[in-house]
Amino acid sequence: MNETIARTTGPEFQDQLDSFAALGPLELGPSASSVWRTDPRRFPIVLSRYKFVSKMLVGRASALEVGCGDGFFTRIVGQTVPFIHGVDYDPSFISWAAKHAQREGLNERFSVCDMTAGPLEDTYEGAYSLDVIEHVSVNAEDRFIGNIAQSMVGDGTCIVGTPNITAEAHASKWSKAGHINLKSAETLRDLMERHFRTVFIFSMNDEVVHTGFSPMAHYLLAVAVGVRRPE
Repeated sequence: MNETIARTTGPEFQDQLDSFAALGPLELGPSASSVWRTDPRRFPIVLSRYKFVSKMLVGRASALEVGCGDGFFTRIVGQTVPFIHGVDYDPSFISWAAKHAQREGLNERFSVCDMTAGPLEDTYEGAYSLDVIEHVSVNAEDRFIGNIAQSMVGDGTCIVGTPNITAEAHASKWSKAGHINLKSAETLRDLMERHFRTVFIFSMNDEVVHTGFSPMAHYLLAVAVGVRRPE
């Protein structure tokens, strides 16, 4: 018992505590703060979605995050992808994300961008967009996904996550108002296959990703590879 206590209270342990204290507390971004304050149980669910992306993009040198928000969760993908470019249409989110990345010394870049307007000049080995497509109108969804695809290398991997339309009955009034384009597993696959050669659909309930019966899933994840170029 005494040896155990010595190991956790010795000088090396104290040095570690001092290094933690020198860094200071971590500031949550505005979006992350809102999740933590209004529904803290949702926080680990969001974390798990980003963890899934980080695992799927292992080996990719760069990735584009579309709809990055305040960029707080981007760091999870940064554990496996050396460089990430986050884009969002909201300048206030991008401003916070850029300052956070600089403060934390992260290899991340953030830009204001409307992904329905056109592809980016640079290309990326991976791309992902979580909780965004449901806010994009049906009339603009092909431009949105198409421009992401054209911002990627030919054999790139793209991941899109969105709530399942079959779970809409359990959504809040706020969610229903903003979710103008919910997808089923079938319609999400159809959309992604118009822009990528191979698409895999995963189901998700809370933090658990699985391949079970998709109508009973709360959330859907499409993993697409092989960009289709315009003829």
